[in-house]
Amino acid sequence: MNKMTLPKIALGAWAWGNDGTFGNAVTPEQMKPVFDAAMENGLNLWDTALAYGMGTSEKMLGGLIAGLDRDSYLISDKFTPQCADYGAADPVGDMLKTELGFLGIENMDIYWLHNTVDAVKWITAIAEYFEGKENVPMLGVSNHNLAEIKQADEILKSHGLKLSAVQNHYSIINRSSEDSGILDYCIENGIVFFSYMTLEQGALSGKYDTKHPMPAGSDRARTYNPVLDKIEVLNAELKKLADKYQVAPAQIPVAWAIGKGTLPIIGVTKVSHVEDALKAVNITLTTDEIASLESTADSLGLNLIRYWEKEMK
Repeated sequence: MNKMTLPKIALGAWAWGNDGTFGNAVTPEQMKPVFDAAMENGLNLWDTALAYGMGTSEKMLGGLIAGLDRDSYLISDKFTPQCADYGAADPVGDMLKTELGFLGIENMDIYWLHNTVDAVKWITAIAEYFEGKENVPMLGVSNHNLAEIKQADEILKSHGLKLSAVQNHYSIINRSSEDSGILDYCIENGIVFFSYMTLEQGALSGKYDTKHPMPAGSDRARTYNPVLDKIEVLNAELKKLADKYQVAPAQIPVAWAIGKGTLPIIGVTKVSHVEDALKAVNITLTTDEIASLESTADSLGLNLIRYWEKEMK
């Protein structure tokens, strides 16, 4: 980044897509105080994608940043293969133009290949699009395994560019990006690792247990409700640390992700979510505390790989 330093936490606008995958419908009026609270406290990196409601998230974010100094915020957006026009002469340029239009800006700060559908084709197309251009954003890949990350890195290098970021699902109960060597590769090569779903869509927030399951009918309820008895065990350990640091349990998994050297992306739809993120930034877990949480998680034997992702090993 040549404009400003990345904050310790990015804020995700995926639930602003209003498609029900990551939350319920929200409005610009609801998001305005959330956005303002984040910006006032230095959390100015916003993660979105065309796929989040087919532009709904981007349009809502665009309305909030309208009129602000472009140097005051950072935008992370994505090229999603499933949304591409395969028959177009320039699918990358076309999608990027659409996204920039929805956001009302002229350039992205971070731009991702969203997943591995036709990965070689699309990372090559992204490289060809940005090769030789000025103001190239940080280029990243999401939901890639180690071999795919290395391949993308080499393709970008062959076009005079570099892989600057990786974004994968990473939490205390899903450390496949660590076990597979992805985190080490990122550290060794100066690549920022963005961790998403560190709270497992609220399962590690302390809000849900066997007596208070997630609302039936949602994708996350189908995933987490059957194993809430096991998740309760980990949440009890999170509660002990939360009490020690005088925060809510939801802050501990985020602090854990920061302590592991990653940049967590936290979905925000309420001012309280921003306030929680700010508290997490100020918590430094000890090595022993991190090890204890991971040991507890490992003992549960959970495998919560979601439908859009894969094993990283």
